[in-house]
Amino acid sequence: MSATDQREETRIATVPSKTRHISNWKRVVRRLLLNRGARVGLVILCVMIIMALFAPLIAPYDPAIQSMDTLLKPPTWKHIMGTDDLGRDVFSRVVFGSRISLSIGLISVALALGFGASIGLISGYRGGRLDWGIMRLVDIVLALPGILLALVVIAILGPGISNVMIALGIATVPIFIRVVRGSTLAAREQVYVESALAVGTTDPVILVKYILPNVAGPLLVLSTLSVADALLVASGLSFLGLGAQPPSPEWGAMLAAGRLHIREAWWVTVFPGVAIALTVLAINLVGDGLRDALDPKSRD
Repeated sequence: MSATDQREETRIATVPSKTRHISNWKRVVRRLLLNRGARVGLVILCVMIIMALFAPLIAPYDPAIQSMDTLLKPPTWKHIMGTDDLGRDVFSRVVFGSRISLSIGLISVALALGFGASIGLISGYRGGRLDWGIMRLVDIVLALPGILLALVVIAILGPGISNVMIALGIATVPIFIRVVRGSTLAAREQVYVESALAVGTTDPVILVKYILPNVAGPLLVLSTLSVADALLVASGLSFLGLGAQPPSPEWGAMLAAGRLHIREAWWVTVFPGVAIALTVLAINLVGDGLRDALDPKSRD
């Protein structure tokens, strides 16, 4: 048997197959569903997603319609969460606000995931001066608080939902770079990567086919938890008037509008706050469940 044939057999024996990856992910899903906290989080998150997708069907009123006859009305059967200082139905605004808040979290993390994962893979795989330069830049950016970096970006771009997404994405990219780079450093030392290099597999194929599947677990957990962080920061920026602008029914902006009436009309502030808290709690529960399900020590 030639040396080339021996290397090919080694590659086949050491490179994980698609079937093995699918089986591993099935076990992860099963362990996730066995986690009580994760199940609770998934139920709450599914309710929020359904509310966002079918907001026009669920909301009884237009969230932007004002009524001078129903200013700051307490919760009733007609307005189950009351009305705000402009007579708008709070429940309808909370329902439509789920679209905006979830979109901000998902899109900003998707931006960070795309750029951060790509740079982290290249940095960890290539090493050398390129890796050193990227990581020093990441260290400088991480020295700044994330919300401060987001404020700087918004100060340059201006307030608005789209700019908040970009700002949060930029602020989160360094975290993804560091996590993916660390996982790539460990994955590139595996036998199947060395075998793929020995048979002449190109670097892009190795990164996509062999290394990326092995960093997908930490990447998935980080992405899930980052959505919760992005939602909180976005709500804070909207509360300060730097995010969603009136009359947009974003949860943080609703909190800001209701703070002036919190003594006599608590419902204007409480219900959007509860929506933020429940959503963030649900995402964190799912993220914690994913982390436990992907933990090698918990594998059966």
